[in-house]
Amino acid sequence: MDPSTSGLSQKVAEAGQPQLLQFWNELSPEEQSNLIQELQGMDLQEINGFFKCAMEMSSSSKQEKMDERMEPVPREVLGSVTRDRESLKDWELAGLHCISQSKVAVLLLAGGQGTRLGVSYPKGMYDVGLPSHKTLFQIQAERILKLQQLAEQKHKVKCCIPWYIMTSGRTMESTKDFFSKHNYFGLGKDNIIFFQQGMLPAMDYQGKIILENKGKLSMAPDGNGGLYRALGHQGIMGDMERRGVEAIHVYCVDNILVKVADPTFVGFCVQKGADCGAKVVEKTNPTEAVGVVCKVDGRYQVVEYSEITLATAEKRSSDGRLMFSAGNVANHFFSFSFLKDVVEKYEPQLQHHVAQKKIPYVDAQGQLIKPDKPNGIKMEKFVFDIFQFAKKFVVYEVLREDEFSPLKNADSQEGKDTPTTARHTLMSLHHRWVLNAGGHFIDENGRRVPAIPSLKDGTDLPIKCEISPLVSYGGEGLEELVKGRDFHPTLMIDENGVHELVQNGV
Repeated sequence: MDPSTSGLSQKVAEAGQPQLLQFWNELSPEEQSNLIQELQGMDLQEINGFFKCAMEMSSSSKQEKMDERMEPVPREVLGSVTRDRESLKDWELAGLHCISQSKVAVLLLAGGQGTRLGVSYPKGMYDVGLPSHKTLFQIQAERILKLQQLAEQKHKVKCCIPWYIMTSGRTMESTKDFFSKHNYFGLGKDNIIFFQQGMLPAMDYQGKIILENKGKLSMAPDGNGGLYRALGHQGIMGDMERRGVEAIHVYCVDNILVKVADPTFVGFCVQKGADCGAKVVEKTNPTEAVGVVCKVDGRYQVVEYSEITLATAEKRSSDGRLMFSAGNVANHFFSFSFLKDVVEKYEPQLQHHVAQKKIPYVDAQGQLIKPDKPNGIKMEKFVFDIFQFAKKFVVYEVLREDEFSPLKNADSQEGKDTPTTARHTLMSLHHRWVLNAGGHFIDENGRRVPAIPSLKDGTDLPIKCEISPLVSYGGEGLEELVKGRDFHPTLMIDENGVHELVQNGV
């Protein structure tokens, strides 16, 4: 097919992107066909507009720090697992009630590959080396299964927590195959809905779309905030509506401790009448490179560490805590009606953020060049960009050691957020569950191991202990299995009972 007769030459020329067809005559018929298909599905003028706005926003925000415009989260919208202990049970019961009526869905952001972990497959398929060798996907699936059981036992009705999984173009097929191969981990196939986030081309600093080879554009996912456009384009909101979903828990695949559809968080948000809520962990070190939830010009948003001065990051309240301490962990609650408004009304108002990247490209001679410094941008939206539109926004603070341990990097000596740290934090949590339920551990000399292990400094090696989510969602129901008993590590508690594994894994 000739691009000039199909109107393609005119389309790319009008959009100021003629370089996309510069190698046309060197492409095979199949490559030509693929390129036509890619370009026909793309609104180049819209993409040019995205670039212009993103670059303008990027240059204006570079100059300006947020400090003067920020205020911390006010106490009246804050719920806390440590400061509101007397309310936790009520919130949990309210959440379980919603779950029992099949009104709660979970939405998993699973677009990321394990590139920084040194693997090419989706991060959810990663095994951090637990005694069970369960992957992140399996752990999360089993937490959903257990929560459905807890709600059914409490309310004597069958219920379902639908699981919406957003993948990227690179992870869709392998994710679907993985679930199919593992028989959906015991969940109903019809209640797991896969959909794909959008892609945007990478561009150089002049706004020209980059070619990664002679017949292919360099494409990248449009950020986890691409969620809202994907929800609209792929009919997901309609599916939720048909199922009667009223509340949605959104979270990121890489957190091994995530309490999927956490009934206490859901119940807190519902009881507060919130349309949007953010789960946070307390930021204890002012220089920790994590975004904080706060108000800017009276509206809620996440301010990145790079957007404020050190003086503001170090400010403390009268109780000694950091003033801006609400660390964002990509763990959110949305009411269905708010999410529908976001998808239908607010999404087009969201600006793209600019990420400067080293992007391999084909030069004018058709040679592949791998740059050693950033040569272009990828544009992305963030899932938290929509906080500003919430009429009733709440924040729920949880303990980091109980609920947040992301998997981002390969193992290394001083490694942070690695398979080892993820494995250790989960085993440490399960050790605490056993102790809280009245069990004890015995070391190799027959002595009781002192309570209570803390992994805060990351140096203590945890007791090897793993409890299947099918046995306990959040530490409940363990007394009859462990109370008054002494255990040798490695301890495994799963649906088949309590086992002590000796060194060779028997």
